[in-house]
Amino acid sequence: MKKLSILQAPFVQEMMKTAANLYRLGWDERNGGNISYLLKEEEIAPFLTTTDVLRKIPMDFEAQELAGCSFIVTGSGKYFKNVFEEPAENLGILRVSEDGRSLDLLWGLENEALPTSELPSHLMSHCARLSVDPEHRIIMHNHATHLLAMSFTHSLDERDFTRTLWQMCTECLVVFPEGVSILPWMVPGSHEIGEATAKKMKKTRLVLWPQHGIYGAGKEMDEVFGLIETAEKAAKVYTYVCAQGGIQQTITDEDLWRLSETFGVSPRAGFLNASQDEVGV
Repeated sequence: MKKLSILQAPFVQEMMKTAANLYRLGWDERNGGNISYLLKEEEIAPFLTTTDVLRKIPMDFEAQELAGCSFIVTGSGKYFKNVFEEPAENLGILRVSEDGRSLDLLWGLENEALPTSELPSHLMSHCARLSVDPEHRIIMHNHATHLLAMSFTHSLDERDFTRTLWQMCTECLVVFPEGVSILPWMVPGSHEIGEATAKKMKKTRLVLWPQHGIYGAGKEMDEVFGLIETAEKAAKVYTYVCAQGGIQQTITDEDLWRLSETFGVSPRAGFLNASQDEVGV
């Protein structure tokens, strides 16, 4: 049976459109940011013969837990602004080898391009999220502007940072009730930062890299984009509030407990001052 054009594949279209949106928002300047998307075999089969390997790409990281898994990823040094017009040069579909030490290139990454240099961090985070929720398939990293700015001016205590975001927009507690995890500044692309991010990913879907950017995870592209978008909107509101002279009133802990009860979410333990019993929820 003749294969359909890979450019018609929904997951390729999602990558193309998401990269364009991230660039439009200014969150992925130049070659900043990266995305990886775990694919199901039945999604790939109509478009590619998965036994046809274009080339093997070695890894200096062992991903045995993901052996045989396929991903579509952004390329190393590739500009998000070019993904929509030139997807085959800027994206690649890769399968992790059986020993977890190399990648089989099934499509894309033309002209000897390589997958994002932060792929080990992504794969570690995929392992972490899959251990929490087997439906999680997306890892997205970008340089969301106001979250990045906030990492210079706000306490980097996870509780303090999360509470501020929750207090800026009513939706935040509902969208990320587990809060935001934060790392110390670390060199990007290293195994050290990948391991630290993955450890945090077992507790939260958002991990802030101070003075750098944000990592998000979830089941679907829209979900992860929206997750980061919601946190970034709260950080933007915080920036405006500070510029306008500081907080005069906010969403109280009592309000947040009532919100959690209404929407059926559980705020991260210890992040709210009052208890449900104290506010009568």
